[in-house]
Amino acid sequence: MIVKNNLSPSKNQWRTIALEFERALGKGSVVRRKEELLTYECDGLAAYRQRPALVILPRSTEEVAEAVKLCDRYNLPWVARGSGTGLSGGALPIANGVLIVMAKMKRILEIDWENRQAIVQPGVINNWVTQAVSGAGFYYAPDPSSQIICSIGGNVAENSGGVHCLKYGVTTNHVLGLKIVTAEGSIVDIGGQVPEMPGYDLTGVFVGSEGTLGIATEITLKILKIPESICVLLADFATVEAAGVAVTDIIGTGVIPAGMEMMDNLSINAVEDVVATDCYPRDAGAILLVELDGLEVEVQGNIRRVAEICTQNGAREITTATDAETRLKLWKGRKAAFAAAGKMSPNYFVQDGVVPRTQLAKVLREIETLSERSGYQIANVFHAGDGNLHPLILYNGAEPGAFEEVEKVGEEILRLCVEAGGSLSGEHGIGADKNCYMPQMFNEMDLETMQYVREAFNPKGLANPGKLFPTPRACGERANWQQSAQVKGAKLF
Repeated sequence: MIVKNNLSPSKNQWRTIALEFERALGKGSVVRRKEELLTYECDGLAAYRQRPALVILPRSTEEVAEAVKLCDRYNLPWVARGSGTGLSGGALPIANGVLIVMAKMKRILEIDWENRQAIVQPGVINNWVTQAVSGAGFYYAPDPSSQIICSIGGNVAENSGGVHCLKYGVTTNHVLGLKIVTAEGSIVDIGGQVPEMPGYDLTGVFVGSEGTLGIATEITLKILKIPESICVLLADFATVEAAGVAVTDIIGTGVIPAGMEMMDNLSINAVEDVVATDCYPRDAGAILLVELDGLEVEVQGNIRRVAEICTQNGAREITTATDAETRLKLWKGRKAAFAAAGKMSPNYFVQDGVVPRTQLAKVLREIETLSERSGYQIANVFHAGDGNLHPLILYNGAEPGAFEEVEKVGEEILRLCVEAGGSLSGEHGIGADKNCYMPQMFNEMDLETMQYVREAFNPKGLANPGKLFPTPRACGERANWQQSAQVKGAKLF
């Protein structure tokens, strides 16, 4: 979608607009110096950069509404941003646009122990929720690897998952209600404090909409009781394919682990070099981390079943941990995998495709072949239980044309995922990175119907334009995908 009637204000007009924002929100809530704006020119996908014209830091729902109303009055495109940890360019600013940053809205407003709920502002860091409730025996289940820095507002926008999404679901499964500011500046409550509300499921529509429908300013979350028993099992295999078959077989028996993660040899050695867990065998082709939780008797039975399946599929050694300290140590490397990739290479490009579990071994073999053909190493770290791949393509950004080549490798990986019956994204979102590939999954009518929803919430197209859906200007740069889409009769928006 192209922003309609963008005024592209002159320098003098921007001064006037900035003064209006300062009058409405206070001078300390407006950032406009060029050197300060550099801080906000990208999210976690640092290869894509765009400096915003103005950054706004509201402190309340009312101030968010005032900021959005001013954008609406001056017809300014705007983007909402949380902690800036997203990996799809979802919070990438718009040229001549406003960036509305939620970092100052970081209060946990209420905890309702009896109803197992918490109401938080969007700037609250994911891990803060669990820290706030763990003393009473509760936790917040969605746990992205970036949970110590990513914000709940960003998790809502991207429908983030994490290790525990296999059993407990992603963000949308833990959001009961939202207070939102619409793209025109109205304050609206959707959902509520009970799981099933009458009427349309607007909460379900909003979560995962990537900032294209408005801004969440208060979020009602479900919190869960900490299970009676938790065990983490680590199994190492000679090959990634053998570990992939073990994943399929574990789920096939009816066992649903709380989490099931896999790392290949390249990523194993990277994390051992950086965090030195001394838990991951460096000569393993792959390791499988399986977390089992529930009642003590249930967990003990599942440990035996999972260990048997891993052994049958060639696991060389199996380690189990039930105490909190050792469990944390086993997970430490997996949580640090993305950061450790920086040790292996000056730059890396991460993708986020999903495949059916039964296709894991096949797709991983094809990714290995692609790595050999392209000449770029690919480290595989992923949520094996739900088939959410996170291939890390290693490259040197200082080499001319390297990033463009790596983008093509990323495209091929996503093509493999879609052709295997999977998806373009499991939790990072579509954003600016993958919007051109949407016609690979959706036909013309699918995309047009999604646009009707967007326009109902966002009639002027000012809220996060150019994201999520393909646009002719951006997608013209990716001819191979565009041509494929045209063959299918898909329409670019």
